[in-house]
Amino acid sequence: MRKHVVLLAAGALLVSSSAFAAKFSNQFVEFELPPQWKCNLEGAEWVCQSEDANKKRDAIIVLAAKLKGEQDSLDQYQAYLKMPKNYTSVQGKTVTSEAKYAKTTSLNNHPWVDSLHMESEIPGFYTRYLATVKEDIGVLVTYSINKAKYQQYVDQFETMVKTLKAFRKPGGINRPATDNLFDIQRPADPSVGTVFPGGMPQGGADAPKPKQEEDMPLLLLVIGAAVIGFIIWRKRRNAD
Repeated sequence: MRKHVVLLAAGALLVSSSAFAAKFSNQFVEFELPPQWKCNLEGAEWVCQSEDANKKRDAIIVLAAKLKGEQDSLDQYQAYLKMPKNYTSVQGKTVTSEAKYAKTTSLNNHPWVDSLHMESEIPGFYTRYLATVKEDIGVLVTYSINKAKYQQYVDQFETMVKTLKAFRKPGGINRPATDNLFDIQRPADPSVGTVFPGGMPQGGADAPKPKQEEDMPLLLLVIGAAVIGFIIWRKRRNAD
């Protein structure tokens, strides 16, 4: 009986550990993802979201790296993240974030700047920043969660943070040293179905199509009718 209990307990441990065993790794970071999450390269940044359509808009992770410049140090990162951020939302409104904290922490024996803001990247979302330098690069990881869903995801994100590791593999860093690490990426508002509002068309599948796209089928119909009418007129003329 005791043997069966031990086996059941061991099996439970294996199941619980495998439920969070999806590991992501690229040229500069590694961490564990929750089940059904996937990361894709979007331009020069990596974007991670749930593959569950009902959860995809709840949270988003964006990973960025650049060659190290004069502005890339833990002290400068911390000073920057202590200040509120200002930007214009996809709806055209000016948004000022609320900086909750900015501190240094050690993750897997490596120093990081850890900061939490409200509405610094997406209106209505908390964003946690983890920034560091590793050899010749600066690294930034942002975790953004819908304010209404924060408690549902905070434990998952805390596990991801604890497994976060920074390293430097050859290649894969396309941003020059002159770039600002905090300006080269911004996750879009997932509620409008796009990832980078500054670099891609707004909206997505559930947004109104641009006017020129709506007008295109009508224009084609008009042209087609004109061509058919010309052909009919020409045939009648030749028949006469």
